[in-house]
Amino acid sequence: MVTISGGRLRGETGEDGLTAYRGIPYAQAARFAPPGPAPSWTGVRDATRHGPMSPQPPFRPGSVTGEPPPAPQDEDCLNLTVLTPGTEGPKKPVLVWIHGGAYVTGSASLEFYQGRRLAAEGDVVFVGINYRLGALGYLKLDGVSPGNLGLLDQIAALRWVRENIAAFGGDPGAVTVLGQSAGAHSIACLMAVPETRGLFHRAIVQSAPLGLKIAGQRASDRIARFFTAALRKDPRTATVDEILAAQGKAIARASGPGGIYSVPPFCPAAETDPLPSAARWLDDAASRAREVDVLIGTTRDEMNTYLNNRPELAPLEAIGPVRKGFDAVKTGITKFVFETPSRRFADKLATAGGKVFGYRFDWSAPESGFGACHCIELPFLLGDRASWAPAPMLAGTDWDELAELGHRLRGAWLSFARTGFPGWEAHSAGAPLGFRWRDSGPNQRVSPAAGRR
Repeated sequence: MVTISGGRLRGETGEDGLTAYRGIPYAQAARFAPPGPAPSWTGVRDATRHGPMSPQPPFRPGSVTGEPPPAPQDEDCLNLTVLTPGTEGPKKPVLVWIHGGAYVTGSASLEFYQGRRLAAEGDVVFVGINYRLGALGYLKLDGVSPGNLGLLDQIAALRWVRENIAAFGGDPGAVTVLGQSAGAHSIACLMAVPETRGLFHRAIVQSAPLGLKIAGQRASDRIARFFTAALRKDPRTATVDEILAAQGKAIARASGPGGIYSVPPFCPAAETDPLPSAARWLDDAASRAREVDVLIGTTRDEMNTYLNNRPELAPLEAIGPVRKGFDAVKTGITKFVFETPSRRFADKLATAGGKVFGYRFDWSAPESGFGACHCIELPFLLGDRASWAPAPMLAGTDWDELAELGHRLRGAWLSFARTGFPGWEAHSAGAPLGFRWRDSGPNQRVSPAAGRR
């Protein structure tokens, strides 16, 4: 049992010795309103069950991760989970997970996002946060929604961590934010916001689609028009199902022929509280270089998650020359959306005097057909064997074969969270995002002392 600002909590201790506190409210918000303080409670609150996640359509990267089981959804979704090895002894480093999902799907409470291995192996406190998604979190519509509400939720969660994590044995002065895809893109946004100074001290940025930038006024207005045309009623009084249906139609219209989109239609908006202009965004983020150590990287074949195994493209891919051309297109988009902008951001950070480390994850399963796709590194870091068993991107690989590489990858991430050094040379401006994670062979060994400067 722990006591936090809202009251007392009862968690659940597992066989691994970790105690989980689930469904903890970190804020509350009315529809289309910024988050405010969560209400307190009397007595002992049962924190053994997950809170609801933001209302959403089917999980977007399910083609490679597998579809997660159904879970409760509700607009009252501003809750988080804390995993702690214990409250005794020196305060422990804190990892805060910000999930991805193109700003429309996902939840920190999904089983394959659980951080038990990181918490147990690293003796760290792991926090997973839920935040508002889609139109409920990122619609920008004059007189209705100011925009960037999901980002404001994340800031509220980080403030909650600063105020309360010591009760769980965590050190509020040693917080690392960890995010993938939209979660990593969120971290770049958070770094550009002056109000987040002191809320986190290191950042792990995995597969951030930085090439997509943040939405300008024209893009925000466009998706708002599509949404309101589909909804045809007041968004403030529409049902959640009506909101999601209109959101889906707006996304389909924004995606164009083929239904493929890489730029999330509902996403952080420039020049909207708390973000600067699109032109200043990453420069402002890089201004934090001396305050926030950064570990940043991508996977080799990011776009395979979205463009492989699509039935409408199968006849074309059966033609050899067409397939080669299509592979070149996927490689080009991966570089444009993920790899090149991540390297340029790393360059900005290094030039500004920051401590930044780069990587690329090249491992792939032998029978998946997805290569080193978007999300491929997640099973090595989060979740467990049971939660990742259905993942198509792992086809043909025995879980035990992943053990050594997973142990070393988690070790590098944990070393960075503890010391600021993952175990290889720091990035220099103009250099590639260097370290390659390929397999468990001896050529990939990581020395915890490497890269110190």
